[in-house]
Amino acid sequence: MTTPVRDQVQHVFDRCRPLTGGAVADYIPELATVDPDQFGLAATVLSGETAGFGDVDTLFTLQSVSKPFAYALALELRGFDAVDAHIDVEPSGEAFNQFSLDPLTGHPRNAMINAGAITATSLLPGDADEATPALLDYLGRFVGHPIMLDEKVFRSESETGHRNRAIAHLLRSVDVLEGEPDDVLDTYFRQCSALVSTRDLSLMAATLANGGVQPLTGEVLMPPLVLRRVLSVMATCGLYDGAGDWLTNVGLPAKSGVSGAILAVLPGRVGAAVWSPRLNEHGNSVRGVAAFRMLSDEFGLHVFEVHRETADVRPGGER
Repeated sequence: MTTPVRDQVQHVFDRCRPLTGGAVADYIPELATVDPDQFGLAATVLSGETAGFGDVDTLFTLQSVSKPFAYALALELRGFDAVDAHIDVEPSGEAFNQFSLDPLTGHPRNAMINAGAITATSLLPGDADEATPALLDYLGRFVGHPIMLDEKVFRSESETGHRNRAIAHLLRSVDVLEGEPDDVLDTYFRQCSALVSTRDLSLMAATLANGGVQPLTGEVLMPPLVLRRVLSVMATCGLYDGAGDWLTNVGLPAKSGVSGAILAVLPGRVGAAVWSPRLNEHGNSVRGVAAFRMLSDEFGLHVFEVHRETADVRPGGER
């Protein structure tokens, strides 16, 4: 990564560090104990080279950033028809933990909100004893090393996740959920409790930017059609009910989590990640949203920004 690019990323980090708005997620007791001042920013290019600043090697839990990967694994193992028979692809316009089913289809509106994510997890083959190791192994292949769990966060989520239990039972009552709610939620709470660093997360993002190929190992982790679907849903639904503002102002497929993490992808160019625990009213990291908006503006990363060198391409390669 060139020095000017590294310097610009550090400049964004330095500008965002003083931001202290928002509050940590306190409805999960273990997340309420996290130091809110921690902040990591990392960007990884397709060669696997990473520029990281701040607390980039501190571990935190994936939370909802795990959702695109569980959705991708369900699509790959079960097929599009089976998954689409349970989960739609429309933005919900609602908070991530709403009791949200489309009135026409009866399905969760997308796989990035809890109702859709719990359903996606239920579609993974096997019970929790089989599905959980398979999903954790899949996540580990994106970062190139085994993924561990934060057992304290897992127990905290399991003991206090009454709303998610209610969502799971609602899904089961309308035959959307496959399997028993408690068994599915055991896997779901564990995937949310998987530990990564900001550096890890930027490598996961770079794998998505690299056509589903892990930059360091060369392993193909996501087939092209699965990747296209996942990035499309991330672009329109990845930041909960703040997704429209994100797509307008940042313009990158992304996924946030209530641990304060945000993963974002510019296909064919770069993957990036931010972790900072203070959240805004939508459940998205305050520093994370600000940092990505600056990065998008300064580097021209918005997917709908047309650059001069590509603006006048004619059929047959003529200019």
